[in-house]
Amino acid sequence: MTKLPSLFLVLTLVSVFVCGFGKRIPILSFDEGYSQLFGDDNLVLHRDGKAVHLSLNERTGSGFVSQDLYLHGYFSASIKLPADYTAGVVVAFYMSNGDMFEKNHDEIDFEFLGNIRGKDWRIQTNIYGNGSTSVGREERYNLWFDPADDFHQYTILWTDSQIIFYIDNIPIREFKRTAAMGGDFPSKPMSLYATIWDGSDWATNGGKYRVNYKYAPYVAEFSDLILHGCAVDPIEFSSKKCDTTSQSLELSATITPSQRSKMDSFRRKHMTYSYCYDQTRYKVPPVECVINPREAERLKRFDPVTFGGRRHHGKRHHRGRASRSEADTI
Repeated sequence: MTKLPSLFLVLTLVSVFVCGFGKRIPILSFDEGYSQLFGDDNLVLHRDGKAVHLSLNERTGSGFVSQDLYLHGYFSASIKLPADYTAGVVVAFYMSNGDMFEKNHDEIDFEFLGNIRGKDWRIQTNIYGNGSTSVGREERYNLWFDPADDFHQYTILWTDSQIIFYIDNIPIREFKRTAAMGGDFPSKPMSLYATIWDGSDWATNGGKYRVNYKYAPYVAEFSDLILHGCAVDPIEFSSKKCDTTSQSLELSATITPSQRSKMDSFRRKHMTYSYCYDQTRYKVPPVECVINPREAERLKRFDPVTFGGRRHHGKRHHRGRASRSEADTI
């Protein structure tokens, strides 16, 4: 088993310095912040609850959920993904209130999409607000490392005005609220979830490659669990006590020039799909899209059918729940 960072050897309320906050944020043990969602003994705690293993086998996947609802916050985990043949496997680290708002739920997603042997995991981010599932806001990326080799930190920063996704403290996506979006920006309290499940129907090449349980169990490892936000009453959804937290989050959500340079570099090298440029789905980009000419040109060269408006003379892309462009390595 890979040796974990030495911070796991200290007491439960250890802390890490989070870029942008200027202060240390406590890391929680599992029992302090989370409950099992499903999966019975497919969820296993390690190191006195400071690490969690979620597994997928022929019987079931598994998952956990935060004990509290949050209105905005900084949510993070270090994750190590399953190795070898992982086609069809989906590992998700996300926020949602779908259990309370079935018809107008909000959602902020990190989704990790497995692949056949010799092909890399892909990572996808997505955002829904007020049940706006008809407008998929997916972006998809390759990574500059193998996420099955070691732990890497994945973070969602959600404020009243924007959402930022980070990998190892590098911002990879900035999603700003606009007046034209109306209620489509996530604005209701949400829980944090982590799951592993069988997404054979869409996750790898539109369902061409499915989960092969010969390689099971598939195990995703989670550590450094951070829940830093405003916990709200699940009945009243009161947010009056969130003012101080919200102000702190807004200040921390400023992307520095150095971070922006790294984000631009990441997107230039590793982004393989963005809904804003998908001309097969949207003749006119959704209102919140800010078109970057360089991104548009690069994606057009990469996939002239999806991003350049050319007519497709072969088979059409499969479109699953969150599978929009089956882009492979750049």
